[in-house]
Amino acid sequence: MFRIALTGLCALAVWLGFPDHSYISFADQFYLNFSWYALIGLVIGGWPLFEEAWESIRKRRMTMELSMGIAVLAAAYTGYFFVALIITFFVLIAEVLEGMTLERGRRAIRDLMALLPSEVQLRRDGQVVTAGIGEVTPGTLVVVAPGARVPVDGPVVSGNSFVDESRITGESMPVEKIAGSYAYAGTVNQSGAIEIRAERVGRATSYGQILETVEEAERSRAPVQRLADRLAGYIVYVALGFAAFEYWITGGDVNSTIAVIVVAGACGVAAGTPLAILGGIGRAAQMGAIIKGGVHLETLGKVDTVVLDKTGTLTFGRPEVSHVLPAEGITADELLRAAATAEALSEHPLGKAIIAEAASHGVTPLPVSGFSYEPGRGIKASDAEGAIYVGNAGWMLANGVGAVPEEGAFVGTRVFIAREGRLLGHVVVEDTVRPEARQAVEKLRAMNIDVQLLTGDTAQVARRVAKDLGITAVEAGLLPTEKLQRIKAIKASGRTVAMVGDGVNDAPALATASVGIAMGSGTEVAREKADIVLLGNDLMRFADTVHLARRTRKIIWFNFAGTVIVDILGIAAAMAGWIGPVEAAMIHTGSELAFILNSARLVPGQTMANGFKSFGKSMQGWGSGSGAGLASKRPAAEHGPH
Repeated sequence: MFRIALTGLCALAVWLGFPDHSYISFADQFYLNFSWYALIGLVIGGWPLFEEAWESIRKRRMTMELSMGIAVLAAAYTGYFFVALIITFFVLIAEVLEGMTLERGRRAIRDLMALLPSEVQLRRDGQVVTAGIGEVTPGTLVVVAPGARVPVDGPVVSGNSFVDESRITGESMPVEKIAGSYAYAGTVNQSGAIEIRAERVGRATSYGQILETVEEAERSRAPVQRLADRLAGYIVYVALGFAAFEYWITGGDVNSTIAVIVVAGACGVAAGTPLAILGGIGRAAQMGAIIKGGVHLETLGKVDTVVLDKTGTLTFGRPEVSHVLPAEGITADELLRAAATAEALSEHPLGKAIIAEAASHGVTPLPVSGFSYEPGRGIKASDAEGAIYVGNAGWMLANGVGAVPEEGAFVGTRVFIAREGRLLGHVVVEDTVRPEARQAVEKLRAMNIDVQLLTGDTAQVARRVAKDLGITAVEAGLLPTEKLQRIKAIKASGRTVAMVGDGVNDAPALATASVGIAMGSGTEVAREKADIVLLGNDLMRFADTVHLARRTRKIIWFNFAGTVIVDILGIAAAMAGWIGPVEAAMIHTGSELAFILNSARLVPGQTMANGFKSFGKSMQGWGSGSGAGLASKRPAAEHGPH
């Protein structure tokens, strides 16, 4: 940052015309422009650039750094120190942007491992003891307390609880665990204590396999060769080739040769591209999307396929009452009061959703005198008016309640409520779709992007969500490794894929996709492995970010094309003798300014764009007035061949 600040201050000093300009003469015949501000700014600020340029020369590679080094030296040689300093300034900014993506490393792997407990509770000789995770072997009995994470894969041998498996399977609703049920490492025990016989430990667990796939995806991610480097290399080759040719056909005319080198630079790309990326990233952040590097912004602009997870991405990831359906002669408040009364002592997640729905209607539960729970079926409670039964259809039939209604059009978990053998009605509990999701999908499709839904949830729920959002391509019941294989298959077909997810189960797919997007409420692992993180969990922000990325990419390509066109025309004019080094530098500066202003349109609030507009007006005067000022301090001999 010190180099950037110093280079900027030196450029400002030159721009403001501080008394510093002079020239160095050799035998009163050969004159070179000189500026202490330029010397300080270029030596200190441009030192990393010149080091990389020299390294490129040693390795015989044409790179952006070598191109910029030549452009800086050529601009400084012709006396356009402001141009040289501005080029250096933006090259330094580009280096900072590139460095922003270098710190992620292996932190995600450490975060993955941190999600598993380092200590576990084991049952040995009838006693519960604390031990390290490394002491767990297949066959060991592991006790998982409420709120703790399950450390192993294996069957539940005793206890009853509800486990949040959304991070592993994508299942939106907590899954009840009773003796005989199977538990997965990395899931969260929400209520009662359970005892699990360890079957798979460490890397062999489902969680460990997710870890393996994330590591593999990280290793297989190939480095991106920047197109700007190649373009700069081509420009340098062409410019040097034409300069040598000009020198030969003119019999050693240094004036026109220097003009060819000065006019044909990659400054438009070097200055405009990082500014466009910086503006795009800044505007995206203002919109609520954190992009972890310019390469991800550019890749997002090429996306033609978006793969969406369901739980926590298209939906809120928590059970809510979607419909209250009282029986004939029963009001909704009466139904909710009976249900809330029975569920008041329950720890069931669906019961909590029912109590929350009752509270939202101003309905309070009545005191209960008895409570019993049948795992996997339902509960029985008693109040002043008699017994209340809440549970599934089987629980109703077991307690003498008549036939329950057909499934109907609602997709979700149906909870029936009865009192003293009479069915009061039922409520439907489901994972609610985010209100902005349909609008976001429509905007993506308007950009000719194929939208697909991949989820670990049931096919019935997945089809309902897809239908609500207008998504035709949907696959359900997928494990994390199956999601990963699906992403690989889409990429293998030649498509550029963006994956949007929020859980640990999405991490492998996020790492493998062309660009991964994590919801802000998602797991730390998902946010770390993703290239883009959405704040506030608004899917419209993702759609807007895709639109912004496409706009940024168009601006960058415009700058690329403009640079090539200006260089071709400039080289032709210099070789024809129509322009000299001063005019070449003015063309170089003017085109660079145009590309900077073009890129500055992306800067949030147009603050920087307005600044560049003022800069452009001043630059016009500097190009003529300052040049004349420099010339006035030189002898008449300087106006000959330089």
